[in-house]
Amino acid sequence: MSAAEALLVLAGIGAGLCGSVAGLASLVSYPALLAFGLPPLVANVTNTTAMVGTAAGSIGGSQVELKGQGRRVGVLVVQTFVGGLLGAALLLSMPAEAFEVVVPWLVALGSLLLLARDRIRAWAVRRAERRDGVPGPRWTGPLLMVLVGVYGGYFGAGVGIIALAILAVRHSEPIAITNAVKNVATGVSNLAAVLVFVFVADVDWTAALLLGAGAVVGAAAGPWVVRRVPEKPFRIAVAIAGLGLAVRLAL
Repeated sequence: MSAAEALLVLAGIGAGLCGSVAGLASLVSYPALLAFGLPPLVANVTNTTAMVGTAAGSIGGSQVELKGQGRRVGVLVVQTFVGGLLGAALLLSMPAEAFEVVVPWLVALGSLLLLARDRIRAWAVRRAERRDGVPGPRWTGPLLMVLVGVYGGYFGAGVGIIALAILAVRHSEPIAITNAVKNVATGVSNLAAVLVFVFVADVDWTAALLLGAGAVVGAAAGPWVVRRVPEKPFRIAVAIAGLGLAVRLAL
């Protein structure tokens, strides 16, 4: 294994940890693929492919919270799967140059969402408490989750925070349950995009396997780290680094 490949594995571990601790793995894994020498579009589809393992690990660790949520999760899976397919199709139908123009803004959006994560969660919970028993329009929830799937299939940085806020507004329940349901919904949008990328996109499989292997290790170690390391400074550091990356990509 070359030094560059070893660094990809380490970046995968960092991405898995970031996904568990701070909620935004792509702010570590995507820049690592750029540093590995991949063009932005190839780096994006490779990153989406590699992060499937992280989503699977998160879902596997949430079986207690998902108990009794089968019907609700089934509906969300259909919505985000369709969205993920649409997002992947949108990504691949655009010229690579167009993606290079928009990606700094997407990285910046993900970084800002990470900085504001706790405020977004608190706002969503307050909204859910005020709306408890007061149904909204039937079409807004499904439409928003399809759009979440589209964003997840297109790029995905910060998609978990967006999905968590939407679900928390729609349902008054412990945040652990909402988070577990969110993991399934966003994981399925990711998987839908990968099913497209496997057949028609230029995935760098060596990079995807190395990064994915590291991500599985990092995601597994995440709960141990959360119990011992302050989460907020880590999250802020990742977000600031993401904003720096966004500026660099824009320039």
